[in-house]
Amino acid sequence: MAYTDDQMVKTAKALSDENRLRILAMLKTGEKCACVLLDEMKISQPTLSHHMKILCDAGLVAGRKEGRWGHYSIDPNAAEEVSHGIRERLKLDSDREETSACSCGSNRAG
Repeated sequence: MAYTDDQMVKTAKALSDENRLRILAMLKTGEKCACVLLDEMKISQPTLSHHMKILCDAGLVAGRKEGRWGHYSIDPNAAEEVSHGIRERLKLDSDREETSACSCGSNRAG
């Protein structure tokens, strides 16, 4: 399955916040209850919910409810999907033209 532009934007947004990067670092060791994340992060519950929604919407984190608390873990396939999507976007086409057709009449930078 191709990694869509929408998925790429959601992933970029999810990874562009220091708090979300801290949450991902905490989840690297395994599933965590929201209460543990709250205690470690020193943020409010609504703020954590906001960050977790963005991480879940991006497909980086999976969440499940157990009683009153949510439990979160990194999706095990997320890293491979993200890295594959980025590689595909940045891969040069083997049949690309060496010079671009420039409308200014010059192919030299400067």
